[in-house]
Amino acid sequence: MMQLEHDRARTAISGNPVVYVVDDDAGVRTSLKWLLESVGMEVRAYSNGREFLDTANPGQCGCMLLDVRMPYMGGFDVQDALAVRGFHLPVIFLSAHGDVPMTVRAMKGGAYDFLEKPYNDQALLDKVQAALQVSAAQHAEASRRASTRSLLELLSAREREVFDRLVEGKASKVIAAELDISYKTVEVHRAHIREKLGTHSLAELVKLGVAESGLGGKP
Repeated sequence: MMQLEHDRARTAISGNPVVYVVDDDAGVRTSLKWLLESVGMEVRAYSNGREFLDTANPGQCGCMLLDVRMPYMGGFDVQDALAVRGFHLPVIFLSAHGDVPMTVRAMKGGAYDFLEKPYNDQALLDKVQAALQVSAAQHAEASRRASTRSLLELLSAREREVFDRLVEGKASKVIAAELDISYKTVEVHRAHIREKLGTHSLAELVKLGVAESGLGGKP
């Protein structure tokens, strides 16, 4: 019980994470829901993959406990559909018939983990907690990237040209020559860029440029 209390304290993850339980066995769903809710986790249970895909929010922070063998739509089909629909939930597969090929397929498909039934309650709680932390980190990164995109969209076309060259480490005189504008004009653009982006140094500008590289922008 002391360990469960400790786990309850560790479940405070930003973004109100949800643990999705997808299993066709009503007894398993009820058991998992009780176990997870006993340590303060929010749980939403579904009897099949179609029901989950029709109602779940792809932007929700959380993780999934997914049965392998289910009617209508098996666990691997659900896993494939998650990728197509833009879900980035860490998936923990649960199966009473796990074997090496099944485990390999799940992990190659991007699963977070694979547990065999019957599972140890504490081991499952630990896996879910770790998966929620991964999801929280992913959502924090997504939020940071969205913020970077929004900031850079404030720049005019010319300011963006100057910004890209500043991030490449080019001096104002070089930028002026490349863009066929005056040195003074480059400095004015630099001032406008700093004001719009809320930066106070070249290092901060470079940091934004590096962040954008991770978004598929200019290196």
